[in-house]
Amino acid sequence: MLIGALLLALQIGWRAQQAAPSARAEALTPPPSASSIRLATLGEPITASGLLALRLQAFDNQPGISIPFAALDYPRLVAWLDTLLQLDPHANYPLLMASNLYAQVPDPARQRLMLDFTYRQFLADPARRWRFLAHAALIAKHRLHDLPLALQYARAIQMHAGGTNIPHWANQMPIFILEDMGEVAAAKIELGALLASGSITDPQEKHFLTERYQELAAASSKPRQAR
Repeated sequence: MLIGALLLALQIGWRAQQAAPSARAEALTPPPSASSIRLATLGEPITASGLLALRLQAFDNQPGISIPFAALDYPRLVAWLDTLLQLDPHANYPLLMASNLYAQVPDPARQRLMLDFTYRQFLADPARRWRFLAHAALIAKHRLHDLPLALQYARAIQMHAGGTNIPHWANQMPIFILEDMGEVAAAKIELGALLASGSITDPQEKHFLTERYQELAAASSKPRQAR
């Protein structure tokens, strides 16, 4: 109850410094500093982070109107998400909001802001946050059609989280993105090294990857047609 009352008082204080609220994207104000929130909540930043995340998620639904995500101020959204993770570095919800909610808008510039946020935050804690960057890689590939960006994210997972207990498919993402990019020889070399490492022990998975390797080997042996 005390934390809720303090958060309410903090929100009232922010509102008092603003003009009358309007159903416009600009109504999303910059977040207060994480230190001021810690002070206002008497050292309960985790609770504050959770409550403010719910408040932020509900921001698009204002009395009498619904604001499309694509109309929101995305740099300010990023600032809010950064603040939420400063308050609770172990929280998953801000990254889930970025990669699964706000990155779904049909606006490449806004999508890239959310993917970049996800990438930056992944680097701070790869073992716990790789799933969100894997989803970002899929968005880069299928929504933005930016294969180099998808490969950058997939490589980051492989390099920074590859030593942790992540599933094989996450480590294998660069291989299939390379194939999509037309880099068949590079994909073949990487897949061959993976098979030779002995890390694939499941018989069905090994059989599937061996067949893929043979297909890549056959494709890479064909002469390229002159352009």
